[in-house]
Amino acid sequence: MMLPKKLFYAVEAVLYIAYNSGRGPITGRDIAERQGLPSRYLEQLMQRLVRAGVLRGVRGPHGGYLLARERRRITVGDICEVLEEKEELNGHPATKLGSLVVTPVWEAAQKQTLDYLKQINLADLCEQAFNQNIRRDADEKMDFAI
Repeated sequence: MMLPKKLFYAVEAVLYIAYNSGRGPITGRDIAERQGLPSRYLEQLMQRLVRAGVLRGVRGPHGGYLLARERRRITVGDICEVLEEKEELNGHPATKLGSLVVTPVWEAAQKQTLDYLKQINLADLCEQAFNQNIRRDADEKMDFAI
């Protein structure tokens, strides 16, 4: 099972906001540049997260995105649920083997994965980033020249 790109970019974007939130709203353009993505693509994901209450959009010249809740109250599972796309099998599985054996196994695996991701919150991930010595943007932009 592969992690969908859309989900990876969304989790990374929300984590970026959580990790760098000390300097105010972060623009979608700034996040898109860091991820090497077209900003239109990322904006669609961000707007879905705003509508779901994961992020808060701030309008105006100094606008951007902030977390809508505390870091410890947003899980990776929350982000996954917002961006989850139910894909229909277009009439499949058509056999009893598929519907009675394969489908329940797949659904159980998906549930276990989501349950695991609901245990990991943004505060945990920010702590991991800090422990990996990943600098925050606010740290990098400080200028102590006198």
